[in-house]
Amino acid sequence: MKVLIVHAHPEPQSFTGAMLGQAVATLTAERHEVMVSDLYAMGWNPVASAADFGVRKNQEYLVYALEQRENVAAGAIAPDIAGELEKLLACDLLIFSFPLFWCSVPAILKGWIDRVFVSGKIYGGQRFYDRGGMRGRRALLAYSCGGRDYMFAPHGVHGEMDLMLRHMLRGTLGYAGFEVLPSFVAYHVPYITPEARRAILESYDAYLKNLNQLPPLPVPRLADYGADMHPAPPVSRQASQG
Repeated sequence: MKVLIVHAHPEPQSFTGAMLGQAVATLTAERHEVMVSDLYAMGWNPVASAADFGVRKNQEYLVYALEQRENVAAGAIAPDIAGELEKLLACDLLIFSFPLFWCSVPAILKGWIDRVFVSGKIYGGQRFYDRGGMRGRRALLAYSCGGRDYMFAPHGVHGEMDLMLRHMLRGTLGYAGFEVLPSFVAYHVPYITPEARRAILESYDAYLKNLNQLPPLPVPRLADYGADMHPAPPVSRQASQG
C-alpha cells in the first residue's frame, strides 16, 4: 500500500511530530510505502491565486476551479501543485497529520487542500462522494488537541469532535471520493506526562496496524439522489417485487 501523510505542524519536536514519526515507523514496518509532505518544512504556499496557472482560459476574470481543470489538462499547473497532485493520485491511503487549530486544520493544510484537490481530477460535475475522483482510496485524520476527551463527548462542553470536523470528514475527504476511516485523536497532550504520551503513541501504533478492521464513516451515495440532487423517492415494496 502507498501511504501519503500530509503533515502540518510548525514545531518539529511537537507531539504531533512524534505521531508522524510513529506513523512512518509503523507503516514502514508493515511493508507499506510511505510518502511525507511536511508542509512547514517544505515552505508550502497555502494561497490559491492566479500565479498557480501557466495558461488562462479567462484572462479577465479568475474562476479558480475552471483554471485548475484547464491547467492540469494542459500540463501548465504550478510545479508545487503538480508534485503534490502526483503523490495524491498515487496513494492508496491519505493521512492528514495536524494539531487542532480553532476546531479545524491549520491554514497551511487548508491551503494544500485548496490548491491540490484540483477540479477535473478530484471532483467536478457529479464526480463527488461515491463517484469522486479518489474513490477506491482511504483517508483518515490523525491529530492532537489540548482538550480532554470527555469535553468532546455528545453532551460535552464542545460537542462531538466528528461533528466539529464534519467539513473535513464528509465535506472534503468524503466528497472527494475517499473511504473515510475513523479519526485518531490525541487528547490533552500539552498537559499529560511522558508516560501518557508514550501510551498514546502505542495506541496509534495499534490503530495503524488495525486499519483493515476499521469501519468507514457513512457518506452519501449518489444513486440515492436524482439528477437535481433532490433525494430520490423510495422504491415501494410492491414495485421492488414487480
